[in-house]
Parts: sequence; structure tokens; C-alpha cells
Amino acid sequence: MNTRQEDAPPSLIPRYTWLLSRYPDFLASFTRPLREAAVRHLCLEPGSRVLDVGCGTGASFRFLVQAVGPEREVVGVEISQDLAAIARKRIEQEKWKNIHVAVGPAQTIALPGTFDGLLLFAAHEVLTSPEALDHLLAHLKKEGRIVAFGAKLSNSRRGRLVNPLLRLLTQTLLPSSSAPVDARPWRFLEDRTGKLDMEESMKHATMETNIRPIFG
Repeated sequence: MNTRQEDAPPSLIPRYTWLLSRYPDFLASFTRPLREAAVRHLCLEPGSRVLDVGCGTGASFRFLVQAVGPEREVVGVEISQDLAAIARKRIEQEKWKNIHVAVGPAQTIALPGTFDGLLLFAAHEVLTSPEALDHLLAHLKKEGRIVAFGAKLSNSRRGRLVNPLLRLLTQTLLPSSSAPVDARPWRFLEDRTGKLDMEESMKHATMETNIRPIFG
């Protein structure tokens, strides 16, 4: 597996990487069931090969390994060298032999072969990048499954009161090149894969799943 490191422009690196690099388990207890549900929606079978793009510190790895089994491959893609180092340390501590982490932008990262599944968990900057999606989907098998989880603006009366705070948080934490959070952050993915299944986990978070050529 080629895990050649690619230099990323600073404008692509999320500001929240500073927080995660110092507190790797920040919000872990909150996101753990969401990650487990996201992997379950991938419907991976033993022997599958899966991409975890925006893998961060590797918090989804445990669930992905359980899904594909010890003989098949999990490939994490992370733009931050610091977070990738933490993810690799997690791999070493857990003695996982079938997980590899590649460092570089999702728009250009070198990916050998094809994959059965693609996970985009809290990877807004990837989900809203047409260039990244085109590159990643080219490495997904015809019937490959995609699951994306992330923040969105709410259309509910109560949710609209919180939207300004969510905008401020995302503007602060996301990279400067990232698209602002809105009510349909999955639009570029839907344009490329067809109709998505939506599951609103919270007023300001959704999980989208798809199977090409028609998801849902």
C-alpha cells in the first residue's frame, strides 16, 4: 500500500485539527455511537475494502475493522500530518495489521485499486468539494456504498435559533477554502450518485447513504 505523503495547502487544513491533535478523544463518547451507526449503514461484508476519508485520529477504525474482518483493508485518508500520526499510533497500539493511513488532500491523494465503501464522517470540507468527490468516486466500485455524516443548518423553528451559532462555529473550525454549512451540504454528492437516503440524527446533523448508481 502506497502511503506517500502529499503536501497540503494551508487553506485546505481544518483549524479543528489543532484541537484534535491535543485532545484526540474530544467528544469521543458523543460521536462513538454515531460512528458505529455510520459504519453499519455502509453494510460492509467480511472481505470488503473500505475508504475512511477525513479519518482524523482514527476514531472509526475499530468499527471498520470489525466490519471487513482482519484479512481485508481499511485505508484512512487524512490531510493533517499531526492527526495522521495519532491515527497511526492508534493502529500500532491496537495491533491492527490491515489499516493504512495516507496523508494528503482528498482531491489528489494516491489511491491504489477500488473500494467497496466510502465513509465521510464529519468531513464537510470533502463532502462539499466537487474535486474531492470526483477523485474519490473514481476509486469506488460500481455498487460501492457511501455514508456521509455531518452538520447542516436546520429548517425547524427551534433549529433556526441555533443556526447562527452553528455558522460561527463552522466558520471558525473549518478550513478557509471550505464551503459554508447550509441546509443541503450533500448536494454535490447527490449530483454525482443520485438520490440519497437521509437520516436526521439531530436537528443540525444528518447521515446520508447511497449505493451507486442509485442510493437508497
